[in-house]
Order: sequence, then C-alpha cells, then structure tokens
Amino acid sequence: MNKHPYAAVHLAEPLVNVERNQDGTILLSSPRPLEPYPQSCNEKLWYWADKTPDATFLGERLADGGWRRESYAEVARQAERIAQALLDLGMNQTTPLALLSHNSIDHALLVLAALQVGIPVSSISTAYSLVSQDHAKLKRIIEVLDPGLIYVADAALYAKALDALDLQGRHLVASNNGGAFAGTIPFSDLLNAKPTQAVNNAYAEVGPDTVAKILFTSGSTGTPKGVINTQRMLCSNQQAITQVWPFLRQEPPVILDWLPWSHTFGANHNFNMALFNGGSLYIDDGKPVPSLIQRTLNNIKEIRPTVFFNVPAGFDALVPHLEQDEALRTPFFARLKVIFYAGAALPQHLWERLETLAVVSRGERIPFVSGWGATETAPLVASVHFITDSSDVIGLPIPGCSIKMVPTDAKMELRVKGPNVTPGYWKAPEQTAAAFDQQGFYKMGDAGRYYDPENPARGLSFDGRLSEDFKLMSGTWVHAGRVRMGAVCAAAAVIQDAVVTGHNEETVGLLAFASLDGCRSLCPDAAGASLDELICRPEVIEVVLSGLQQYNRANSGSSMRITRVRLMAEPASVDAGEITDKGYLNQRAVLARRAALVQHLYRANQDDQDVLIIEP
Repeated sequence: MNKHPYAAVHLAEPLVNVERNQDGTILLSSPRPLEPYPQSCNEKLWYWADKTPDATFLGERLADGGWRRESYAEVARQAERIAQALLDLGMNQTTPLALLSHNSIDHALLVLAALQVGIPVSSISTAYSLVSQDHAKLKRIIEVLDPGLIYVADAALYAKALDALDLQGRHLVASNNGGAFAGTIPFSDLLNAKPTQAVNNAYAEVGPDTVAKILFTSGSTGTPKGVINTQRMLCSNQQAITQVWPFLRQEPPVILDWLPWSHTFGANHNFNMALFNGGSLYIDDGKPVPSLIQRTLNNIKEIRPTVFFNVPAGFDALVPHLEQDEALRTPFFARLKVIFYAGAALPQHLWERLETLAVVSRGERIPFVSGWGATETAPLVASVHFITDSSDVIGLPIPGCSIKMVPTDAKMELRVKGPNVTPGYWKAPEQTAAAFDQQGFYKMGDAGRYYDPENPARGLSFDGRLSEDFKLMSGTWVHAGRVRMGAVCAAAAVIQDAVVTGHNEETVGLLAFASLDGCRSLCPDAAGASLDELICRPEVIEVVLSGLQQYNRANSGSSMRITRVRLMAEPASVDAGEITDKGYLNQRAVLARRAALVQHLYRANQDDQDVLIIEP
C-alpha cells in the first residue's frame, strides 16, 4: 500500500518554532506570520456576492428529492432583509438570537443576518430539544443566554421543548407550523423587510471584538458553558487555515456536511471555510446512524465533494458502504483533495481501510488530515497540513497561534494563545478567570506529546484528556485515552466505543458499548436478534476475548493491560450527559451514571457471564 503515491494537493510545508524554557515548559509556534484577515465574516459574503454572484453558496435537499440552491448574491440580499427585520424587532448586541433547529438554509440566513448587524447568535444542539425528555439542559442554556428571539424550523415538532421554556418577552420565529404558538412570526415575514440605512449603520459598528456567536460546549467535559466567539476569532482562524491549506485558494471547495452548527466543527470550521473561500456547502440531511446513512450515500453520489469532513463514528458508518458499493466509492473519491477527521483519533483500522479504498478507486492515496482545537478556539489551533502515517497526529500550530506544553503528572499539558482564543464565557466571570493561566494561555485540558521526539516538525500526538486519566491502587497512572483507542481497535468488530475503568482498583477494565451492526455481521443467523441477545453470543465474545488478549500481549504493563470487560447494550444517554449529538462520550458522566456496573465489574468472578475476564 505504501508504494502508491498521494494525490497531488497543495499543502504548506511543515514548519515549527520550538522554544524550551528553564521551567520545563516548551513553546511551539508557526514561523509563518498570520496574514491580514477581514474585520467581520460578512465581508466575505459581500465579497463573493460581488465577485461570483451566481455561484452556489448553500444547498439543501427538498421534499421532492431535488435541491434548493442559493447563490452568494441571493444569500447576501436575503440576509440583509432579515437583518433589517431583526433590528425592527428591537434585537441588538445585548439580545442574542437562539436557534434550536437543525442545519438548514433558513438557519444559515438567520445566522448571517445577525452577524451582519452585530447580534450574537447561539445555535443550540437539537438533542436538548428533540431527544431530551426533561429539557433540563435546554432550560439552563436559555436561562443563561437570555435570548431576545428564538427560532425553530417547525413549531409543532419543537412544541414540547418550547412548552418547557419561558417565552415571556421573547420573539418566536418559525419556518413552518407557526400557528402552534400564538404570536409566532413566520420566517417568511422576515424576508419582506426592506433594508434601510439602519442596517448599514449597524454593519459599520461590527468589528473584530464584536460578539459573533455564543456556542455552548457539548458537555463532554462538564456542564455546557456559553463560549463567546468574536469576529476576530472566526476570521483569523479561517485566514490561518488558508495559509496551511493553500489549495483552498486555488479552487473553491465543495463541501457536503451533516455536522451540526451547534458545534464549532460544523459551524465555524466547515461553514466558514466555504464562506471564506467562495465555496459551496451542501447540507447533508443524512447522518451516520442506520436510519439516515442512506441519505448521506445518495448525497455523496450527487455532490461529489472536494473536501470531506467527519468524526470517527461517521467514518465507521461510511466505510462498509464504500467497500461494498463501487457506484458510491467512485463519486466519493473522484474529486477529493483531503479527508479530514476531528473530535477524536481515527482508529488505525479505519484509516487503513479508507486508504485501501482510495487506491482501489483512484490508484493513489488521499491525504488524511486532522486538527486540534476547541469551541474556545474557533476552533483550530493545530493542523495536520502534511503527510503522516498515524491517525493520532494532531498537527502543528497554525499561523498566529502558540502552544505551551506544561509538565503535568508525567504528561505535557497543552495551553494555547492566539487571536482565535475566546475572551471568556457568557455571563460567567469566575469560569473565565479559571480558564486562563497567569500568562494568558487558555488551558485546554488536553495533553500532547511529540509524534517524533527527534523531529518536532512531524507534529504533536494527542495524549488524552487530563480529566480522564486516573491512578490505580498501586499509584500507577492510567492514560485512559491510549487504552480506549487500543481497545476499540483490537475488538473493532464488536466494540464501538468504551470507557476505561480502574480508579483506585488494582487493574484496568472497560465498560464497552457494543455495535449492533458489528455483532450482527458476526452472527448472520440472528438477523432479528436484539443487542442484548447478541452480546451474549459466543461468536461475539470470542472476538472480544481474542482481540483484547492480543492487545494485552503488546501492552503488558499494569497501566495498559485490560483485565475485564462489560459489554453494554444500553446506548449512552443524552439526558444524563453521557454523549453528545456528534457521538462523543463523556467518560466521567458514563462512569458516574453506571457506577454500579463498574463496581460489579471488579467484584465479578468467572461464573458471572456478563463480565468477560481477560486471561493473561
């Protein structure tokens, strides 16, 4: 496989400045200066509306199977009318706009309209409205945000969520079924406003320090916090990206993306990449779950993206279809320049399968790239803008950003500074103060290490969340991220994800979330069986035992060796904060909610069939 060349893609040369300090800290930065960038996102909207007015900016599936396509000129004009309507409703910099609904063109128009006149925007995870049963997180977010206007795509669909909220004194806008709530403003009414000088005046006041968005963290590291995103953060980040991905300037990207705009990956990285580079963003109405994956497959065949973004769970769902269907594989790889994954390390087995598929389809490998950042960094801090052979490399600092590596409990904690770093949390001064060190570096809570200690230019590797690591009874540190990735790769056919256990215990264990599709593939005679039944099948158990035994042979130390596993059929709970709508596990929340399972895991013996004991 390594004999096959990579597709020719213009990526920046990997360069890094390294400064070692007497206190043991290491400062990494890019030798490339950050070039000038726009004062606001909408400068780019109007630039492309003038330069390429008829080029498609946004695309969305219609009910009849066709596409609604909006050009740059059309989007700019509609956003301007909506901006006037928002000003007429009394919206301003102190009255944020809350959007509860999924990605859509109407959603995008509202965001761009608000950015035009300096109204903070907050797109909120649909899981808090449509999946949650108690709506506790949604109520807390609305209480903290205190929006002047709430938008939903369909008032009937979001009725339960809206009933749970205090709507007194807030405008409600809906694209559909607005009659479900008295006083609801139809979205179409916003488009009827006629722009006045007030829009121009408000736009003139928008600058780098203007609050553009308030994005609430996913909760994977605790209770959601409202992260302030300024115009400077968003614009400087896209400028830096184009400097390390020069191919974006050579040809406008074509992006097909499902990632929710309530998260920085989809909202800031991907959406803004299309906007800043005159590209086309097609909203994928599919998702990497069995009931929706076919929509994504159909969309890929039509759109043929040039850049493809996903999280590891998304690639896990996509790869089997690419392997089985040449009519999907060919359009998927036809125009691809890079494949980008983020949010977690891509399991090496998925990396290798995707490389194999690219070679089968095109006769060459497609560069796999990743990055590292957070909601607080809008989002990119480090970028893989070079060829690497490992899925856990998170890259090098992008122009304008500095990464400080601080020795912490046998690891190197990563802290960051740059124009893309948040000034703080919305209405939370204490949390803001605690998030920065004395030198003004934002404390990410992640650890990193050199991929190649002899050559820092080969990038950093992710070394886990500091909050997830723990000590065994012996006092030995367990780096949970490394164990989790190794275990998932070792038993990939069965284990979809896992939580590492062993705090104050003698050995390391796992609570493992089983894959329904994976288990069914091992048991073809049990197509209709439930996951509860499948995880007890000998075929499934054998894959887990043999895979983890092989893993243990390569990881014999007490901090890495897995001694016992509990396969779980119950999925992670959104209400309990165990998982985000992108599929990321909150390790601490899972361990807290399933504490009884953890206790049983370590008290079980060979006769307990629900616990698998991994023999040496």
